[in-house]
Amino acid sequence: MPHGDELLAVAVDAARAAGSLLCERFARPRGDVRTKSTPTDLVSEADDAAEAAIRELLSARRPNDGILGEEGGDSPGASGLRWVIDPLDGTVNFLFGIPHWCVSVACEDGDGTVAGVVHDPLRAETFTALRGAGARLAGEPIAGSTASDLAVALVATGFSYDAEVRAAQAAVAARLLPAVRDLRRAGSAALDLAWTACGRHDAFYERGLQPWDRAAGALVCSEAELRLRELGSRSGLPAGLLAAPEALLEPLHALIEPPC
Repeated sequence: MPHGDELLAVAVDAARAAGSLLCERFARPRGDVRTKSTPTDLVSEADDAAEAAIRELLSARRPNDGILGEEGGDSPGASGLRWVIDPLDGTVNFLFGIPHWCVSVACEDGDGTVAGVVHDPLRAETFTALRGAGARLAGEPIAGSTASDLAVALVATGFSYDAEVRAAQAAVAARLLPAVRDLRRAGSAALDLAWTACGRHDAFYERGLQPWDRAAGALVCSEAELRLRELGSRSGLPAGLLAAPEALLEPLHALIEPPC
């Protein structure tokens, strides 16, 4: 089994390769765009090209590992390791010229995520985490918020592409909004998690996340000393994730997922 820092180096290189490619395409005419789960769930040629770049690098440097990608599906491996990649998290932002999107690359073994990278190429910010070794931004250690007062907590979230799920999420947001400082919905779950890990948000929650949305960002939050809690599916809402400092975990969870 390779050392974790070797895997992290591969993850960083893969994320930056995709990020460079995406920067070249950002703010250009939209070109080839298609839909996936709903008319608002977009995927572009840039997503495909970025994932291809990541897969090419991983195939060259880690040929026996599996790969799960948002656009290219699951490719089994023989090593016991699997890479979970989101080549462009925040596609709608990217296509509309909004400078808030990222590349997410994580490596998993049988015990969970070993290494994770959330790379924001426009800001030249690379968030990294290694299981048991902490989280970093640009090589410097980071830690999440230590906020303890829910009333002044800044909470990030995201919404589904499905209209019925969005309606249920709106009810949760309406319950939460009066109880916190404010809500932020920026459009990239991986980047929301990374920003929570370095204290730009106090907490984050979102339902309907796919493995590639959360694999790297959740590790960054966990290694930044935040607590993670799985949110169960219920009342028209899919499962999700909550990341928060210890003191905010229970009060936030009670609002996001109140007892039936």
